[in-house]
Amino acid sequence: MATIEQTAAGVSFEPSEEQRSLRGLAREFATREIRPLEREYDERMQHPADVIAKAHEVGLINLHVPQEYGGLGLSAFDGMLVGEELYWGCSGIATSILANGLGSGPVILFGSEEQRATWLPPLVEQPILCSFGLSEPGAGSDVAAMKTTAVRDGGEYVLNGSKTFITNAGYAAWTVVFAKTDPRAGHKGMSAFVVPMDTPGVTIEQHLEKMGQRATDTSAFALQDVRVPVENRLGEEGDGFKIAMATLDFTRPGTAIGAVGVAQAAYEHSVGYARERVTFDLPIAMHQGVGFMIADMATEIEAARLLTWQAAWMLDQGHARKATLYSSFAKRFAADTAMKVTTDAVQVFGGYGYIKEYPVEKLMRDAKLFQIYEGTSQIQRLVIAKEIFLPRD
Repeated sequence: MATIEQTAAGVSFEPSEEQRSLRGLAREFATREIRPLEREYDERMQHPADVIAKAHEVGLINLHVPQEYGGLGLSAFDGMLVGEELYWGCSGIATSILANGLGSGPVILFGSEEQRATWLPPLVEQPILCSFGLSEPGAGSDVAAMKTTAVRDGGEYVLNGSKTFITNAGYAAWTVVFAKTDPRAGHKGMSAFVVPMDTPGVTIEQHLEKMGQRATDTSAFALQDVRVPVENRLGEEGDGFKIAMATLDFTRPGTAIGAVGVAQAAYEHSVGYARERVTFDLPIAMHQGVGFMIADMATEIEAARLLTWQAAWMLDQGHARKATLYSSFAKRFAADTAMKVTTDAVQVFGGYGYIKEYPVEKLMRDAKLFQIYEGTSQIQRLVIAKEIFLPRD
């Protein structure tokens, strides 16, 4: 259902009727179920279990679970259309809903038939969560520095270590945990395991209090002599780095479009305020300094959206490493655009923009995280620079 198609007249960007309906459903859900709660849940740092359950009921979660396991099997592009609208509602609540795509991604992409049949259908049957356990206190961008280990013991692996900055981990039924099966082999020694979070030895150490996206649980957890069967390993020993990077490639356009959704919300608030706020006997929209600022917002949001659309389309078309490059283009540009647009939105609101009573203060806090998680803006630049200066066949 990719929107960007080659036609007799050239390239078409016209969404299909089904895509328009899907996007409309997501916008309606965001308007009705998310927007009324965004401020309260942000202030209380509340896990939005009620909203997740409603999203599950209408089919706006687990978007990429294949149809043979009960899911919708949506493409990266179609999932991105949903994501922009939910993030427009509230990026914290939206991340809580959509992070199952990241958590289940390794199973969808690399799980055996038996593993998929075990772990995916329950996600569709009930509103349970899963998470993606890669980052550690000393291993964020440099994942090869991870210290968590997995030692083979007969028909089991014994895991020891700690993870942090893990979305939804505090409420997840299971997590794909990345660990070193060969600590001497760097990133080639990483492996991936599905770990039920109620396994003895798994302990949630802290629900981390964040600056923004506060309605999303972000937790640290420890693994002490955690035993999982060999059947829970995804792929072969040493496949962990490949699994992690491929999963992030698939989800990165979804993260980028989240930044677009936040920027779009800030832009709309700015336009509304600029029309109503009067200074020097004119709406501030009529002052060139404000009007030009909002014009730049609109231009940069549209550019970020189209770049993200292209990245998702390339993933769906199977463009492999070129799609990886475009995903980095999209993530870097959209994240930085969201930060710029929300900062400018606070400026448009003036002193009121800095007050919690007004919406743009929260949007500015929320936007910052897009420059950090799922690969910082600096890491995206590193990926892009390597492709420019060190191209591979």
